Amino acid sequence: MTQTSSEFNLLAQQIKDWGREFGFAHIGISPASNEAHAQRLREWLNKQYHGDMTYMAEREGLRAAPAELHTGTIRVISARMDYLPNAENMNTVLDKPDKAYISRYALGRDYHKLIRKRLSQLAEKISGIAGGQHRAFVDSAPVLERGFAEQAGLGWIGKNSMLINSKAGSWFFLGEIYTDLPLPIDPPQETGHCGSCRACLDDCPTGAIVAPYQVDARRCISYLTIELKTSIPEELRPLMGNRVFGCDDCQLVCPWNKFAQSTAEKDFSPRHQLDNSDLIELFLWDEKTFLKNTEGSAIRRIGYQRWLRNLAVGLGNAPASKAAINALKQQRSNAESIALEHIDWALEQLKEKAAP
Repeated sequence: MTQTSSEFNLLAQQIKDWGREFGFAHIGISPASNEAHAQRLREWLNKQYHGDMTYMAEREGLRAAPAELHTGTIRVISARMDYLPNAENMNTVLDKPDKAYISRYALGRDYHKLIRKRLSQLAEKISGIAGGQHRAFVDSAPVLERGFAEQAGLGWIGKNSMLINSKAGSWFFLGEIYTDLPLPIDPPQETGHCGSCRACLDDCPTGAIVAPYQVDARRCISYLTIELKTSIPEELRPLMGNRVFGCDDCQLVCPWNKFAQSTAEKDFSPRHQLDNSDLIELFLWDEKTFLKNTEGSAIRRIGYQRWLRNLAVGLGNAPASKAAINALKQQRSNAESIALEHIDWALEQLKEKAAP
């Protein structure tokens, strides 16, 4: 059946209404072309800012060519889902060096599965009404998600490279549906409202935001604690503080996040008190406990040894204590080379702090 223009206009509104029913705060539709953002990605890769994330370069072409990823794609439906838990203790935890700071997005259940399921349900609903071919993505394929979301009116890309919405800040996930339906396009609503603000650049612990809109992943704590599979550069370890999985500093200081709302999605609520746990407590988990407590969590992807690696750095940056030293010594027997190196580094740091 061939739809008319008015029918596609109605369908687009229905998609947005259905999106709210599935828990999305904002749905927008853009063309399936994004050369400006593809060019920015190309320049970023040429500067080697992607570090060891070789998949970024290997699949670069697909990011600029949605139809090659999903045949027939002419529109991208972008969806926003807020995730900020009621976590008033974020800065409090950062200010306590014996606590473990875990990025807010990773405190609850893994967002990939939840959002992909909701988007797939939305795609099925679209197909049932209008037919067509649709495919859902959630940070799982080479998609220029922030670029498409910006085009679709969900916000603007800020100086920290995050997508920012003037009514919701940046504490949200993005997902997409590639479709071959000629849906009406939403105009960009917001562009470049960062102005002269430099908060994110000035407060980045490792100086990873090397210039406005440019992040060198090789210095970013999120990259170092999650993506990097080898040793964390020694010169960066003291700058990481107690951040053991990801980093939220550029969001914590962003003025636009005063408009962020706590999520109503229960699956994003903190589990196992990960929003307020001691470094020592988490470091002393054995592998069985780690796997049990991170089941269904984004944290599990780094594996037990990198979990120990990250926490060892946090302990090395914490105040010297007999309990911390004993914990580090105790876990040496469970550590493989990647973790062991950082445990020994941490012991040296605490030894120097404890020296008279």
